[in-house]
Amino acid sequence: MEIDITLNGTHRTFEAERSESLLDVLRRNGYTGAKRGCDTGNCGFCTVAVDDEPERACIKPVATIDGADVETIESLGTQDDLHPIQAAFVDNAALQCGFCIPGMIMQTRSLLQATPDPTETEIREGLSENLCRCTGYEKIIDAVQDAAGRMNDERTVATDGGDAPCERSGGENE
Repeated sequence: MEIDITLNGTHRTFEAERSESLLDVLRRNGYTGAKRGCDTGNCGFCTVAVDDEPERACIKPVATIDGADVETIESLGTQDDLHPIQAAFVDNAALQCGFCIPGMIMQTRSLLQATPDPTETEIREGLSENLCRCTGYEKIIDAVQDAAGRMNDERTVATDGGDAPCERSGGENE
């Protein structure tokens, strides 16, 4: 069967078996950001956005997404121009092995779209279905809080993790 979707902003047509998952089709076609973890939807490693909602690609039947808008981690930024969420994860050392990070970042993106200034409790709840075996989650929580600030233009952090120079408001020396 053929599946027509908008993938990361580009119309694409893929050949697929009716029984395949979205993750199978994505990975076979070079979109390897979403990771295969549990194949049951429990770990969140394969999280992508389907019509702006987070979905577990490993359990999403590809036959159900014809005509959908799908976004993967590949749509967010590049190595030279990170998305604010990606930059916050890097700057806060919120990754170790990196296997869960694409799913964490995609889930964070959905969380921040729905709740632009989440509390720590809302962050923990929003990411509760995404597992990480390497970190203690604290740096991930810090990264999400930092990303929320970046997305809301409240503060800027330099890519080396240090404070970015503050703009002068004029008048007195700061």
